[in-house]
Amino acid sequence: MSFDSFGRLDRRTRTAIPPETAILAMRAGTTTTSFLAFGNGKSYGDTCHNDGGALVPMRGRHAILDFDPETGLLTAEAGATLEELIAHVAPHGYFLPVTPGTRFVTLGGAIANDVHGKNHHRRGSFGCHVTGFELLRSDGTVHACSPDENPELFAATIGGMGLTGIILTASIRLMRGGSLDIAETITPFSSLDAYFDMAEAADAENEYAVAWVDQLATGKNTGRGVLLTGNHADNGNFAVSARATKLTVPFEMPFSMLNGLSLRGFNTAYFHAKVRKSGTHLSPYGSFFYPLDAVGNWNRLYGPKGLYQHQSIIPFAAARKTIPALLAASRDAGEASFLTVLKRFGAVPSPGLLSFPRPGYTLTMDFSNRGASTRALLDRLDAMTTAAGGRVNPYKDQHMSAETFAAGFPDWEKLEHLRDPKFNSNFWRRTALALSHPMPALAAE
Repeated sequence: MSFDSFGRLDRRTRTAIPPETAILAMRAGTTTTSFLAFGNGKSYGDTCHNDGGALVPMRGRHAILDFDPETGLLTAEAGATLEELIAHVAPHGYFLPVTPGTRFVTLGGAIANDVHGKNHHRRGSFGCHVTGFELLRSDGTVHACSPDENPELFAATIGGMGLTGIILTASIRLMRGGSLDIAETITPFSSLDAYFDMAEAADAENEYAVAWVDQLATGKNTGRGVLLTGNHADNGNFAVSARATKLTVPFEMPFSMLNGLSLRGFNTAYFHAKVRKSGTHLSPYGSFFYPLDAVGNWNRLYGPKGLYQHQSIIPFAAARKTIPALLAASRDAGEASFLTVLKRFGAVPSPGLLSFPRPGYTLTMDFSNRGASTRALLDRLDAMTTAAGGRVNPYKDQHMSAETFAAGFPDWEKLEHLRDPKFNSNFWRRTALALSHPMPALAAE
């Protein structure tokens, strides 16, 4: 299998050790290298790479071990994907309480990154629904972790980017609903101020809320976009999509197909198409939650140099000023974002030590890698985010400085203290381990 990240920025042959071999070595105490579990490669940056050691691909360990239809409690191996979980629980009237924008992430990856979805204001992050897991450490011991048992390791592992050990199995509590279908309402807005004026009420009235913004629009159209809200229907439809991927990009493009010229046309067409569909209609869950899953390998459209994704969280007090400024900075730099998404995070706290969400607005943009000019823009966006009291999402990143990371995640030293001494990643080396005065780890790597 490929061990590229989804951003495909640093593509190379990587060392991988089968999980059975790695587990035996840990239990025998013969580990001589550092490890990092690898799920399904949907992280955009280098949190899923460990070029100083070896990856442990977990996708093959995907058995669903137990599910109680009365309580909605499910236990599965860490390599199971969210798609596989949905297929198992949907016939019983359940759905994921939190889901990111792709169903192809693994259960272990969802925990390690403490992913979020369109309903953070209601249900918080993925980690809020994890009741426990088994964690294998490099000394061969398996720790049962929950809010009551090994609570420090539990908190460090949720959002801990795989640095505390290998999640073997995990238990989560599912959400009961009336249907997989979503009653979706499309509301166009002409400016960001118009979006901000209705965002809080949209969260209060709906399970799900997310906005698409036309990042390239200028003049009277600056800040236009579409607010998409939704709630589970009550029609009792729990039929799982038979085929998630309907199309595919069969080969790598020799250059980026997603540039300013092509995206201006796409954005204009998309906006007006949504305007024509304004109002409420029934949407299949795949279309609502996972629209890009329908196109296999869509990241190849960015060409051989890959893409950077930048996701920031801006506190409520600074959002109306900073978010338009972030969009303007990217536009002024001549960088076109294919996916520009704006969501409102609520106050539901995560049990994770380094969870990304916190109260505020989160803006996500992605850019074709144009080299130095793109990296200069990312520096600018990072600085603006930090100045506003915000933070940049680590598992979407392959650029932020150690200082930017520390400013956004001041508790990083606690994770370093709980990090397994034989687990590491490219991201952790270039951020936390590059800082001048780290708290000692459990042992030298």
